[in-house]
Amino acid sequence: MAEFSLDKSHIAGVVLAGGRSQRMGRDKAGVMLGAESLLHHVLTRLLQQTLLVAVNADSAAEDVPVVPDRFPGKAGPMAGIHAAMVYAAGLPSITHVVTVSVDCPFFPADLVARLAATMEHPSQIAIAASEGRSHPVFGLWPVTLAADLEAWIATDEKRRVRDFLLRHDVTEVAFPLHPTRASLLDPFFNINTPDDLVEAERWLEALRA
Repeated sequence: MAEFSLDKSHIAGVVLAGGRSQRMGRDKAGVMLGAESLLHHVLTRLLQQTLLVAVNADSAAEDVPVVPDRFPGKAGPMAGIHAAMVYAAGLPSITHVVTVSVDCPFFPADLVARLAATMEHPSQIAIAASEGRSHPVFGLWPVTLAADLEAWIATDEKRRVRDFLLRHDVTEVAFPLHPTRASLLDPFFNINTPDDLVEAERWLEALRA
């Protein structure tokens, strides 16, 4: 059997930006970090790693395709991942989609390459981890799983990401903390509250130093 290999020419990227943002009190995609919105930070970083990018939301202030959930209401992150799979499946040459969260502007610059490098076969899922914790919304997903995920969302009341992962072959990739002038940054630091945003501003300055 030939060794499986996946490169960026077959990977689309989708930013998950359709959450409720209740603790932030406003749509996190438009929250400013430094001179740019969180969505702009994340899209810029993702576009460096994939063939093309889109945003899972009802609308977006960036000039990229918008991919809304295909389930009514706020059905959780798996609904966003499902929308990303369906969107990517309709693109020429795309076999996989990587998802990232809009509230994590410092995710690794080698996220996609390292996830892809660990996959042993086309139907495997790869997810990120750091500090002993998994981050399943930062995942590389075969678009062929869209139908299975759709059926699971329609029948599973809790819709927890980890429950879906248990149904499939998953590889987990541990990412190290990132050194900055201040200290070590978890690249999956996420901004949920105004206090988190203040901390993110400090990390942004430390990374630029």
